[in-house]
Amino acid sequence: MHDPPRILAVDDMPENLEILRVRLEANGYEVVTAADGEEGLAAARSLAPDLILLDIMMPRRDGISVVRELKADPVLRAVPVVLVTAKSDTRDVVEGLDAGGDDFLSKPFEHSALLARVRSMLRQKKLHDEVQALAETLASLNGSLEQRVAAQVAEIERINRLRRFLPEQVANLVVASSATEDPLASHRREVSVVFCDLRGFTAFAEVAEPEEVMTVLAEYHACLGAIIDRHEGTLERFIGDGLLVVFNDPLPCADHSERAVRMALAMRDAVGALSVKWQREGHALGFGIGIARGHATIGRIGFDRRSDYAVIGSVANLAARLCDEAQAGQILASQRAFTPVEPVVEARPLGDLKLKGFHRPMPAFDVIRWRD
Repeated sequence: MHDPPRILAVDDMPENLEILRVRLEANGYEVVTAADGEEGLAAARSLAPDLILLDIMMPRRDGISVVRELKADPVLRAVPVVLVTAKSDTRDVVEGLDAGGDDFLSKPFEHSALLARVRSMLRQKKLHDEVQALAETLASLNGSLEQRVAAQVAEIERINRLRRFLPEQVANLVVASSATEDPLASHRREVSVVFCDLRGFTAFAEVAEPEEVMTVLAEYHACLGAIIDRHEGTLERFIGDGLLVVFNDPLPCADHSERAVRMALAMRDAVGALSVKWQREGHALGFGIGIARGHATIGRIGFDRRSDYAVIGSVANLAARLCDEAQAGQILASQRAFTPVEPVVEARPLGDLKLKGFHRPMPAFDVIRWRD
């Protein structure tokens, strides 16, 4: 509403307009006048009054046709219209109210009745404006909320897509990184690498039905996946029954060798329980693990439509070769991986092992258990 409220008086009698103007302005209202229906419609559209006092009987265009047009206009529909009539016949009043008029007032104007109707209609207009403002605010908030929800859903979908192809920690870093950062850019870091796979899997896959193979792999991956998450390792890749897990990248951790060994022990126990189940089903499957520590080059490999997070370097190869040497239930650790945890684990030195791809023998340790 305007302040003071704006009232449009439409009447073809100048004396009536003057009476309305004087009485209403004396009570603090702003008054605009129009001499006929056409002029009144034009004034209503240009001035957006808070209330219209509209004479029914006017030349050129009567008040009933004017009120119909006002109520058909979405912008002016909510403006209260008080119909003014000098006729004693109520048919015009009924027709005017049916056409959309909100109240009526008889001529000659009785001062208190005039002001009472004006106050009543302006209260309605004020309430309508307040409700409209609240509705607009709510619509704006809803629109903003919808945008935020849509953005969050898109972000969740983006993270979920990334998690299908990248380790969760890497996916989270990609999403959280700024436009100028690239967490997958090639970099060098010392890491602990755990490589594990099943003993006897190739022979099993050759004779088992494909559905049996997929069931075993699903159980195996689900079991190890939970353990990897619990120890905050980064699953770098699946290679059939083989898994490569990295510690200290992309999230740095000072105790990465300790975490790697703790995870390996938990994996051995969990897959050991699975092996008993598989044995009952006729599947002779064991489990071996290799752990190595060293520097590696880490980052994105692939091409524009598909890329992977990869650990490149001899440390990953050493973990894989130690895994190859491990018997079912064994965890073999390299010298550098074993040294940080030597005081807290029970292990058996295996001496120097000749490993495929390494020119010199590599010292290795059979990790038995964590000391209490």
